[in-house]
Amino acid sequence: MAPSPWREAGGRGPVVTAGEAATLLDLAEASILDGLARRPLRQPDVDALPPELRREAGAFVTLTVHGALNGCIGTIEGAGPLGQEVVRLARSAAFADPRLPALRVEDLPGLVVEVSILSPFEPIPAGSLAELVAALRPGTDGLLLVAGPNRAVFLPDVWDQLPAPADFVDHLYRKAGLVPGTWPEGMAAHRFTTERFERPFRVRD
Repeated sequence: MAPSPWREAGGRGPVVTAGEAATLLDLAEASILDGLARRPLRQPDVDALPPELRREAGAFVTLTVHGALNGCIGTIEGAGPLGQEVVRLARSAAFADPRLPALRVEDLPGLVVEVSILSPFEPIPAGSLAELVAALRPGTDGLLLVAGPNRAVFLPDVWDQLPAPADFVDHLYRKAGLVPGTWPEGMAAHRFTTERFERPFRVRD
């Protein structure tokens, strides 16, 4: 199976080049292999990274094995250079997602690694649930909901499973611990897009 070209979502135009995307996927794969070998986390030298991979940005690493989710870990706000964050997130997605089993060596032939880079967040000027649902762009928008201590995020990928905006919001409410159909005091909603790229894991001899 040939590597898939990275897919850009949201209409912003590519920020990360194809070469930089390949570098991030290389770093993610190396981090996973180090984890399987029980080696310590090895971070790249920041000065050796392309300038775009030195910036801070929210990012997620998603792993699937034969099409089934096997780990997804991310951060909505960058906590360090993007190239280093992807190394950390890939290790966590493979071995520390509490919802899913740890990745195994025998999973590698069916593994696909996906990296999503988040755009800056944009407030959605909604004052009710109906306004929020109407403002969403299905297939394009990621959504962050914040109401007091409750918060949750869906990447744009989730539209593949929940194509109806009302269902998309309802499930995100549940993820955030909010009561569906309500509009809590102080509710804030933010949209974002992602640059998303993936490829099958390149099994080493």
